[in-house]
Amino acid sequence: MAVEQSERIFVLPGDRIDPSLIPSHPKRALRLGPGLRHIPPNELLPTVAGQLVTDHKKNSIWVEYNGGRYVPTVGDLVIGTVHHSATDYFYVQLSGYTSNAILPQLAFEMASKKTRPNLNPGALVYARVSLANRHMDPELECVSPSTGKADGLGPLNGGMLFDISLGMARRLLMRKSVEEGKVVVLEELGSAGVAFETAVGRNGKIWVNSEKVKAVVAVGRAVKETDENNLGVEQQKKLVRKLIKELS
Repeated sequence: MAVEQSERIFVLPGDRIDPSLIPSHPKRALRLGPGLRHIPPNELLPTVAGQLVTDHKKNSIWVEYNGGRYVPTVGDLVIGTVHHSATDYFYVQLSGYTSNAILPQLAFEMASKKTRPNLNPGALVYARVSLANRHMDPELECVSPSTGKADGLGPLNGGMLFDISLGMARRLLMRKSVEEGKVVVLEELGSAGVAFETAVGRNGKIWVNSEKVKAVVAVGRAVKETDENNLGVEQQKKLVRKLIKELS
C-alpha cells in the first residue's frame, strides 16, 4: 500500500493505489504517465518504486523516479544535440541510447526554405516532441502548431548543458516547481541577484546561460548537487548561500 511521508506518497511495484488518490475530471480522460500500468477495469498498478504524483488540472497521474531511460512522449519539452542534417531535416540526439529524432527544417517560427536555421552538428535545440511511436523515430518541432510562434523553443546559443536525472527534470518542469517539486535552488539564486536563464529538457538535460561563466557553473552545480544528493528545501538554501559566497 502507498506510504505517505511528509505529505509525499511513495509506492513500490505492485502496490495498491487508493482510488481516492486518482484524479478525476468530468470532461478529460485520465492520463497515465511513467511508472503506472492500467489493469482493467479500473485498477492502477505501479511498475517502479518512487513518488506518486498527480496533476488534477491535467487529470494525470504518474510515478516520479530517477532511474530508467528516457522514452519520448508527445508534448515533452526536450533539449537535443544536432547530429547531422539532410535536405529537409535535422537529425537530433536526445540521449546516448536512443535513435535520433527528426526535426523538420521548417518546424521553426517564420521558417521558409530561405530563412530556415542553419544548425551545425553539435548545436543545441529546445524542442517539443510532436510524434512518438515505438515503431518510428520520434519527431520534434520548435514552433507551436496552433500559434505559429516559437514560445521559447528553438536553437540554444551559448551557455552550458548539464545532465540531470529524469526525476529532477520532471520536478523542474512542474508548473509549481517550488511548491510541488520542492526545488528552490533556482529561485534562491535568482533572489540573491544571480542573473541567468535556463531551459529544462524532459530527457534529463538542463541548459544554463549567463553573461558570467561563474554564474553558469554555479547554477549547474546547484541543480546537480540537489539532484544527486536529494537535498531538501533547507539544505538547498544552505547550498545556495555557500555558492553566493564563492561568487562574491
